[in-house]
Amino acid sequence: MPASPSTSASPRTDHHKVVIIGAGASGIATASSLISRDPSLDIALIDPAEVHYYQPGWTMVGAGVFNAPSTARTMASTIPRGVRWIKASVQGFDPVAQLVMLEDGRAVSYEQLVVCPGLKLDWNAIEGLSETLGRNGVTSNYRYDLAPYTWELVKNLKQGRALFTQPPMPIKCAGAPQKALYLSCDHWLRHGHLGAIKASFFNAGAVLFGVADYVPALMSYIDKYSVDLNYAQRLVAVDGPGKRATFLRSLPDGSTQTQVEPFDLLHVVPPQVAPDFIRNSPLADAGGWVDVDPHTLRHRQFANIHGLGDVINTSNAKTAAAARKQAPVVANNVLVALGRLPALAHYDGYGSCPLTVERGKIVLAEFTYGGKVAPSFPRWLLDGRQPTRLAWLLKARILPPLYWRGMLKGREWLAKPQPMVIEGQQ
Repeated sequence: MPASPSTSASPRTDHHKVVIIGAGASGIATASSLISRDPSLDIALIDPAEVHYYQPGWTMVGAGVFNAPSTARTMASTIPRGVRWIKASVQGFDPVAQLVMLEDGRAVSYEQLVVCPGLKLDWNAIEGLSETLGRNGVTSNYRYDLAPYTWELVKNLKQGRALFTQPPMPIKCAGAPQKALYLSCDHWLRHGHLGAIKASFFNAGAVLFGVADYVPALMSYIDKYSVDLNYAQRLVAVDGPGKRATFLRSLPDGSTQTQVEPFDLLHVVPPQVAPDFIRNSPLADAGGWVDVDPHTLRHRQFANIHGLGDVINTSNAKTAAAARKQAPVVANNVLVALGRLPALAHYDGYGSCPLTVERGKIVLAEFTYGGKVAPSFPRWLLDGRQPTRLAWLLKARILPPLYWRGMLKGREWLAKPQPMVIEGQQ
C-alpha cells in the first residue's frame, strides 16, 4: 500500500526520480496523472503552502454565488497517496547537476523535473495599491481573502462610480476582469441601481477579448450595462482614502497621457509575472517565463525538465482548463523520457474561459493555439458563442466537483493526451 503524503524535515540532499515544483492545479494534477499511470513511481512535490485553492471559484465568490471556504482545502488532503510532500520554498535550480535548491539550505536531486509554481501577482507594481487593498472600496477577485469584500462592496453600492481594470497580458484567466464587471452590473441592474451607478472598464489591451468569435456576445452585454469601455489604459496608482485611480493611457503616436478617475468601487487586477526564483533561473526565457516547447511542454534547453500551467511561455490562455489538458501530456512525456511509455503526447493549446455575463448565463469561450475555436460540445447542445444557461450550470455545478474529484485525482475526463503527430506521417 502506498504511503500517505508526508512532510520532509531532515536537512540533507534528497533524491527522487520525479520532482514537481508547485502543488497548485498543475502540480497536483500532474502528480496524480503520473501515479495513475505508474503507481510505483518515486515522486516528490515541493510547495510551502498549507492550503490548496480552487481559484476559478473566486469570481463566483465575488458575486455572492459561492462562499469562499468552498474554494479551499488543506494541501495535505489534495496530494495523492504515494507522493512525498516536501513543504518548503524553492530558492533556485542547477539544471546541469539536476538539483533544486531550497530556501532552508537543503537540495533535492532528480532524474525528471516538472516546473509548475504558477505566477506572481505583482500588487506592488501599482503605486499605493497594497496599502489600500481590502479597504476604501478597493478590492480584487484575484485573492481569496478579498473576493468576499468584492461582494460586500457590490451589495452595498447604490450609486457612484465603479471601475474595473485589466493589466497588460499575460495574466491568469484573461476573462476574469470582465467577469467581475458583468456580474456586478447584473446585480445592480436586477436591484434597480445600475442607472445611478456608472461602470467603467479600463483595459490595458486593445481588444475586449482575444478570440474574435466571442466578442459580439460580450459587446452586447457591454451595451446592456452601459459600460464605459476604455482601451490602452493601464492602472498605475491608487489613492484609496482619496478614492482616486490613476491610469496611463497609450496614444497612437506612442506617447502616453495620465488620467485620474474618481471611484466608489475599484476592482483591480494586478500585473502578473513569473515567480522571482523562476525569473532569475536558467530555466527562464528573456521574459522570465519557463521556456518550453509549446506542444511537448519539454524545456527547450534541458531535456529532462518539463513545465506547465501559468509559469510557461506558451501562447495559450493561462487557465485551469489549460492545466487540465497539459497535465496528462506532461505525465505521458515524463514517462516517455524515463523509458516507461513508448510515444510522446502533444498539447494543442486548449484553453477555456467561462465568461459569466450575468447570473445564470455564460459565454463559454474554448479555443486552441492561434485563437481557433475548439468547442467541447456540439453546437446544437451548447453554442459557446452565445450566453447559455447550460454553460452556467457547467461552471456552477459541474466544474468544481470535476476539479476536486476528477482533475486532482488523475481522472482525465475529456483530457486524455493525444499522440504526437510527426510531420510526414498520417
